[in-house]
Amino acid sequence: MKILHTEASAGWGGQEIRILTESQVFSQHHHEVLLVADKDSQIATRALSYDIKVLPIPLRKKRWKDFCALRSLIIEQKPDLISCHSSTDHWLAALARLTMRHHPAIVRTRHISTPVHRNWPTKWLYSRGADAIMTTGVTIREHLIKRGFVAAGSIFSIPTGIDLARFKPGDAKQQRGALNLPQDHFIFGIVATLRSWKGHADLIEAFDRLNHQNSSLIIVGDGPQMDNCQALAKKTRYPNNIHFFGNQSDVVPYLQAIDCFVLPSYANEGVPQALLQAMAVGVPVISCPIGGIPESVEGYKNSQLVPPRDVDALTQAMMKAIKKKGSTKREVLSSHSLERMYQSVLKVYQLAINKAIDRR
Repeated sequence: MKILHTEASAGWGGQEIRILTESQVFSQHHHEVLLVADKDSQIATRALSYDIKVLPIPLRKKRWKDFCALRSLIIEQKPDLISCHSSTDHWLAALARLTMRHHPAIVRTRHISTPVHRNWPTKWLYSRGADAIMTTGVTIREHLIKRGFVAAGSIFSIPTGIDLARFKPGDAKQQRGALNLPQDHFIFGIVATLRSWKGHADLIEAFDRLNHQNSSLIIVGDGPQMDNCQALAKKTRYPNNIHFFGNQSDVVPYLQAIDCFVLPSYANEGVPQALLQAMAVGVPVISCPIGGIPESVEGYKNSQLVPPRDVDALTQAMMKAIKKKGSTKREVLSSHSLERMYQSVLKVYQLAINKAIDRR
């Protein structure tokens, strides 16, 4: 199968990691996988580390030159399937297909839980402009069905797979030593792009309210809220107990070093990969019932969900985690493997290709 992934986003986060992870797994199963992305995007730069070939073109806006560039590339490559991941590249691919003799299948993946505009062009895009839709969570799938964007038989929820050979329990003492973190502290951690709706500001405030001298907070990631978060951290009671590590290509040591993972997102989430990774490592998690998060932690005993933007509730949950340290049996998430994701996505791709063949 020849697969052409398209991504118009210039940034970096869970969506881009999902694309490259999925591409890598399919490549390892001997499919031909190509990534089409804007030449200045971060995903184009980082794809090399995943051994994924990138075809860089202008792919940032719904404009004529981007349309022509993508259309020419599709005609040249003749993929069996185009896997679209953002609104811009989906529109360009769907419209380009209308003008071609070669009609590849199109699958759109909806990664986040932000509302979709309910108008006839968008309904056309999700129905006639795609042969199948994938979502990263059940909640997102149900929303699209309820709003009438797509028939239930054409949309599938497939969470991101986790490399369980990498994300597994480790030696916290050893990792703390390597990261120069205090051995005797209770350490909270978050791994996420620093965007406002990820809740870093709420987390820093809740950490301050703990007023717990023997606790630390590590923040892994970068983004537009970095300066603001660093400024907030400096105003806390124990600013030296808050550590910013920036973007890391390997987050496993950080997850293995912490006592509790906290992700107080209040909008837009699908199924956060870092949350699944933390549960695969076996640490307790605290988050909010946004998007696909509730279904992600269902059955995971060492999890707490608190109302979004409720710093008091978040503080209480963090204090509860401190008090429970060592009193609960460690559990490990094992259901979201890469192979399970591959087999599930492959079925959707094959369904879409068969639908495209029938349409021809």
